[in-house]
Amino acid sequence: MNSLHVAVLTRKRNLPQKNIRKRNVQAVSDYLLDACALLALLNDEEGADTVSNLLDQAERGEITLSISAVNLLEVYYDRIRVAGTDRADAIIQEIYAAFPIIVIETLTADIVREAAHLKAAGKMSFADTILVATARCIGATVVTCDHAELEPIERQEHLPFLWIRP
Repeated sequence: MNSLHVAVLTRKRNLPQKNIRKRNVQAVSDYLLDACALLALLNDEEGADTVSNLLDQAERGEITLSISAVNLLEVYYDRIRVAGTDRADAIIQEIYAAFPIIVIETLTADIVREAAHLKAAGKMSFADTILVATARCIGATVVTCDHAELEPIERQEHLPFLWIRP
């Protein structure tokens, strides 16, 4: 597997950018967040408690929790639409400064190949192809509430999912 660089996010407030550590993706991840899971937490929707529990476990070092930069982009543009650019910027900075989440910032050749095959095979969104491909490549459980798009993948694959909503 190619080496990915990821930023390790901690819950420390106002963490300077220079203190964000880089790690190899091979050391990552137990759980990979879909944008909808993080949005459920931010919006205090059904499933927020599950995501909050995962964050607590990650903070204690019991699990690793990641998100692809593509899925974080989805969170960011949702916040721009809902709250405006200034508020969205503040929320994203808070995520970087306060959450024990590893942001996977690079698409390796393996992830690109997996995502391309998924996209060619069906009507999955671009972001969800990156989510599933990344989870496959790093061996992570996908944390999501997107039953419509991802349940077919769960039925066809041996990829584990943690559904935050029924």
